[in-house]
Amino acid sequence: MTLRQYLILMSTGTLICWTAWFFVLFGANPEEAGIPGVLFFYTSLFLAVIGTFSVIGFLLRRIVVKEDEVVFRHAKRTFRQGIFVSIFLILSLILLHQNLLTWWNSLLLLFLFLILESIIFANRKFSNHDYVK
Repeated sequence: MTLRQYLILMSTGTLICWTAWFFVLFGANPEEAGIPGVLFFYTSLFLAVIGTFSVIGFLLRRIVVKEDEVVFRHAKRTFRQGIFVSIFLILSLILLHQNLLTWWNSLLLLFLFLILESIIFANRKFSNHDYVK
C-alpha cells in the first residue's frame, strides 16, 4: 500500500466514523437506545478520533519534522499515538458519565499514557537511522 492510498483510506474511514457518530449523537435517544446505543456512540467516536489524530498527526509530522525517515515509521507512530489519545478521551468521557472525573484523575490518566508512550519509545531495538541510507 502506498502512502497516498493509506491517507485516502484512513481519511475516508475517518469521515465515515464521524458521520456515524453524528447520526448517533443527533438521532438516538440515550434513554431508549440503551447499552447498544451507548456502545455505538463510544465506538464510533473512538474510531473517528483515531483516524483524525492519525492523519493530522502524520501530516504535521511530515511538514514539521523534515527528517529523512522511512515513511511507515511516521504512520506507525502517529497511529499508535492516535490510539492513545482516543483511549484517553473515551476513558475521560466514561468517567465523566459516571461523575468520577476530577482534575487529578485526568492528570493520573495522562501521566499513565505518557509513561506508556515513553516505555514504548525506550524499548525500541533499532535506531531510526539504521534503516535510512
